[in-house]
Amino acid sequence: MCGACIASPPDFDSTRALFRYEYPVSQLLQHYKYQQQLYLANTFTEMLLARLPQRLPDLIIPMPLHPKRLSERGFNQSLEIARIIAKRLSTPLDYKCCERIKWSLPQASLPLKQRVRNMKGAFQCQRDLSGLNVVMIDDVMTTGASLNALAKAIKAKGAAHVECWVIARTLPRQNV
Repeated sequence: MCGACIASPPDFDSTRALFRYEYPVSQLLQHYKYQQQLYLANTFTEMLLARLPQRLPDLIIPMPLHPKRLSERGFNQSLEIARIIAKRLSTPLDYKCCERIKWSLPQASLPLKQRVRNMKGAFQCQRDLSGLNVVMIDDVMTTGASLNALAKAIKAKGAAHVECWVIARTLPRQNV
């Protein structure tokens, strides 16, 4: 755990990330997300599936996009990965139970405090998730503000355990 997580624990219980968000993975993810190279979803998913824990989730929820962002991009990159994972694990996928109800600028363009502020009340979940082990799927975790806000909404609906599965995560450099 990092110092920030110790000082202020997130609403999610754990995170699994395949890679650090750095070159060349950062470039691949940008091609996937912004140049609609959807075939990369299969590659990312295969690598993620090879490193999964023994305990499988009860439900998979991809990071929702605001309807305006979905319209701009044409697809939800997290949903594309989540569909493949759910099918391969024979685990239910629910991409409609939670929605992003608050529009904001892309998180990548904002400093940490603004990201957290942007995400306050950004998500709403409709489904009763009482006692479920839920996995949230996203492509990239930088500060964790979006995933934390979604986890908060999911736990408010009763989820017992919430994990983040991401392709890449920004991590501080460690001195070797």
